Amino acid sequence: MKTSLKTMFAAAALCALSAQAQDAIRIGIEGAYPPFNAVDAKGQLYGFDVDIANALCAAMKAKCTLVAQDWDGMIPALVARKFDAVVSSMVNTEERSRRVDFTDPYYRTRLAVAVPKDSKIPGVDAKYMKGKTVGAQSSSTQGMYAEDVYGKAGADVRLYPTPDEAGADLIAGRLDAMVHDKFPLLEWLQKNSEGCCKLLGEIPGTEGDTSIALRKGDDALKQRFNQAIKDIRADGTYQKISLKYFGADIY
Repeated sequence: MKTSLKTMFAAAALCALSAQAQDAIRIGIEGAYPPFNAVDAKGQLYGFDVDIANALCAAMKAKCTLVAQDWDGMIPALVARKFDAVVSSMVNTEERSRRVDFTDPYYRTRLAVAVPKDSKIPGVDAKYMKGKTVGAQSSSTQGMYAEDVYGKAGADVRLYPTPDEAGADLIAGRLDAMVHDKFPLLEWLQKNSEGCCKLLGEIPGTEGDTSIALRKGDDALKQRFNQAIKDIRADGTYQKISLKYFGADIY
């Protein structure tokens, strides 16, 4: 009887430890994509993605650790178990879904183009980019679009580690146009609007689902995140965070 009780207590302890381990979730975030994610003067991550990640963890009653990771290495780091999930404005694409799994979307986005204020480029159509120098972030949907569409139309496409570096070259006159996601581009333009740049327009047909990336086969964690997304939508937490950064519900 004593042996049985010891075995039961040992099993219960192991289950408790296992549950604690399952509730320790590490989340990868870039930290170079304001207003979705950035790093403040104290080295702390902040932004829409950060607040959403924390809200999802609270809904799951999980203890989460945020891990800063350069964008180019985000998926390799996830696969290598540096963290368990990516909450960093990653759009679910066919190419990425071959390497990782995705949850339901937590917002939807579209690509847009910025140009210098004195630009004579008449629109975002690929035919207008022939002979132009176009910048975008590497390993991103905007970078892939710039290469696949504008590059094939005759544009000189330059890719950068971060959108800010592409933006700096646009301001300096080394780029004729920059492709970026709509929401962070609008914030960037607001900060750099005087004597600099303007929105050329949104790119039709580029709508994408921004979702949480997980390792292939992490089905239980995927279900937890999907339920948490529903929960923070239902209780108003999501809308409150969205209004804080964008003045509207971007879901």
